[in-house]
Amino acid sequence: MPRVMIPLVSHINELRNQQVTLERVAQEVMAEEGTTIDFKFGTMIEVARGALTADEIAEQAQFFSFGTNDLTQTTYGISRDDAEKGFLLAYVERKILPANPFQVLDRIGVGKLMKMAVELGRKSRPGMSIGICGEHGGDPSSIEFCHEIGLDYVSCSPYRVPVARLAAAQAALGEKREKDK
Repeated sequence: MPRVMIPLVSHINELRNQQVTLERVAQEVMAEEGTTIDFKFGTMIEVARGALTADEIAEQAQFFSFGTNDLTQTTYGISRDDAEKGFLLAYVERKILPANPFQVLDRIGVGKLMKMAVELGRKSRPGMSIGICGEHGGDPSSIEFCHEIGLDYVSCSPYRVPVARLAAAQAALGEKREKDK
């Protein structure tokens, strides 16, 4: 089933507005083509306010996908391109930051927003499908965290798929070992 994601939603009314437009255009196209296609309507959680109001947003959205690159940028208040060309690598070298937050998901800051959004979203819409897309979807540590907070899927660059699959399997096996203790 196709999924339509609206990016950078920070307020429920943005999503409501876009859903009206999407449904109108979808109906027009389906009428022109003489067919009906079921689809899901969702959003990318890429700004802190979207994560903090995920319960409201889940009233409209049928699924979430965290855009972790943008969520990291908006949470830190920095541009990835500017930071990586400038101070960020020095911050990592000098141990100001433990890792590049655009490569390894910042569990304490960005991760806390994600965990909160998962809990809030599923409170409003139990069983809601939630995942991530972006560079973090191919990082083993980030995948492990996504498994811990109950995400359903990760999306990553094609060349990172083997690493992502292995990391997801290791996270699931680790969880099983903990339950069996």
